[in-house]
Amino acid sequence: MDRERILLTPGPLTTTLQTKLAMLRDWGSWDADFNAVTARVRSSLLKVIHGEQSHVVVPLQGSGTFSVEAAVATVVPREGHVLVMDNGAYCKRAAKLTSLMGRKCTVLDFDEAAQVSPQVLDQKLAQDPSITHVVMIHCETGAGVLNPLRDVAMVCEKRGKGLIVDAMSSFGALPIDAREVRFDALVAASGKCLEGVPGMGFVFLRKAILDQCAGNSQSLAMDLYDQYQYMEKTTQWRFTPPTHVVVALAEAIAQFEAEGGQPARLARYTDNYRTLVDGMARLGFMPFLDPSIQAPIIVTFHAPGDSRYDFKAFYNAAKASGFILYPGKLTQIETFRVGCIGAIGRVEMQQAVHAVELALQELGIASGEPAI
Repeated sequence: MDRERILLTPGPLTTTLQTKLAMLRDWGSWDADFNAVTARVRSSLLKVIHGEQSHVVVPLQGSGTFSVEAAVATVVPREGHVLVMDNGAYCKRAAKLTSLMGRKCTVLDFDEAAQVSPQVLDQKLAQDPSITHVVMIHCETGAGVLNPLRDVAMVCEKRGKGLIVDAMSSFGALPIDAREVRFDALVAASGKCLEGVPGMGFVFLRKAILDQCAGNSQSLAMDLYDQYQYMEKTTQWRFTPPTHVVVALAEAIAQFEAEGGQPARLARYTDNYRTLVDGMARLGFMPFLDPSIQAPIIVTFHAPGDSRYDFKAFYNAAKASGFILYPGKLTQIETFRVGCIGAIGRVEMQQAVHAVELALQELGIASGEPAI
């Protein structure tokens, strides 16, 4: 194959050549030039959510999940009680890591084909005043649901509870305004909608709670309060930073800003989503979610009802045409997922639909129509 395969996944994503080229140079982790790149990245990230006045941003080595774990451990006191709103696989992961860190954790279950409910949250917080913090996944990519961040934040603020938001798959694409939505922590990562490469997470912490975070974390490496204090004092990372990831992110952010920032990225991803869904519909495929709660990030499709369908064979056929799909994350029915994000546009999405059509033909399947 002449070109790189296109990743139709929720991250890592397809990146631009400029972003790849940024990683060809080696950087000294304590060097002033590299520290200036880190500072520039942090400043740019704050601007994305209009958080310059209200929040600080703390980068952390590792995948996004590292930063979710770090955020919970840093923000929630050891005697705290966390409520996780669960409508998917990544919510369940948040609940698991919360419990593993010794925090009391209660899970509020919702259907994976529905949004979490601010009204049900309000009732639960009224019933159990011992809850101190709420964790919510903004875009639950297990199915692709967009959860109502603003309404959940209003409930938490009214009830005086801390809110930790996993915005891994929404940050940079979906609007988040710290001037209008109150959260104690918001977590995202380099390899998602900013279109950098994976390896660095970052957490926005509300300035008003910073002093309360000291000593909460039981981890040395993942203590965001210590990471923040050290960075402010020295401009350096406490431990070896992912230098190539950071400079690639700086380049990706420059492209993000040149494109027009969050509104422009949302417009491109929305066009990708519509191109995908319309094209797949022509092949008989049915999305799992109601369009009213679907984020234009990743789409879950019902598997074809044809008995010849096998995901692995289907995946390999699409891969041979240059496209990497994603397996389903749901438990009750067979699905697969197709991402709409990354350095791709309408043409690539049209080509992806054609690759799916060729895969069906190879498997002898006449239509993607599900069995239901």
